[in-house]
Amino acid sequence: MKLSTLIGIVAAAALLTTGCTADPEAANTVEAGNVTFDLSPEQKDRVHVAKVDAIAAQVPQAIRDRGTLVVTGAAGAAPPLRFYATDDKTVVGSEIDFATLVADVLGLKLVTQVADWSQNFVRVDSGEVDVFISNVTVTEERKEKYDFATYREDNVALEVPKDSSLVYTDRKSLAGKRIGVGAGTNQEQLLVKWNEQNVADGLAPIDIAYYQQTTDYYLALGSHRIDGYIGPNPTGVYHSTTTGETKIIATFSGAGDGLQGEIAVLTKKDNGLIAAVHAALAHAIADGSYQKVLDRWGLDTEKVAESRINPPGLPKKPAA
Repeated sequence: MKLSTLIGIVAAAALLTTGCTADPEAANTVEAGNVTFDLSPEQKDRVHVAKVDAIAAQVPQAIRDRGTLVVTGAAGAAPPLRFYATDDKTVVGSEIDFATLVADVLGLKLVTQVADWSQNFVRVDSGEVDVFISNVTVTEERKEKYDFATYREDNVALEVPKDSSLVYTDRKSLAGKRIGVGAGTNQEQLLVKWNEQNVADGLAPIDIAYYQQTTDYYLALGSHRIDGYIGPNPTGVYHSTTTGETKIIATFSGAGDGLQGEIAVLTKKDNGLIAAVHAALAHAIADGSYQKVLDRWGLDTEKVAESRINPPGLPKKPAA
């Protein structure tokens, strides 16, 4: 099941419960809290800005000559970050909007692609794509190979079934529980670390569950095959609000205790592009277009005051 199929079910259910007649506009929107999300492929209200020549001049010549900014991202991400629109083929969401701001300021045509999470790094490594924009967390390990320009705080959520009695106090609350998490993500690194600490304290291990797609986690939650799912906070808020089937019982920094994680645009290290991307994000923050994107996707709680290049990230795993 694609995420857009799940979205369509939610939207249809909303129409039935309100007694409204179906129409194209209603089918392309869904309510989540105080925000009405546009699920259409057209994205008529997407935020655009004008090219800034001084910033565009910082882009490496080869990319300027080509005239495009090729952006890759995860194929299985969930709304409101990066997901398929109601046509089941157009990728939309906040991450596409942030990519649009960067491309606009740089005077480049945005080209979006999708790939499995790990393949996105390979594509950046090979030079097949210019940047990776898909809720990517800054980590110390990744900084060895890549450059980052931040644009959101990284907050993750523990989502559980609506009728769950689980109470989260700290990592020890997850001992003996079956918890879902995406492979290769900073959430996985956090959960693995907590599990190691719990075992060292003599507690029951966390049963870490992996599935292929975000929708698989939600199906597992709905059938109580897992006790909880740790994922991006915006996705958890969207899902729990629109379906009413789950609830969020805890949120925490994606970088762990003592450090606020940050989400960033990722480029190949020292390829000359990160300064231009950083300047474009700084411009968008200053002129208010950045705030408009946050408001459009209900992400105001994750806004940053400034974009930073290669800030402290999630610490590296200790050597064995």
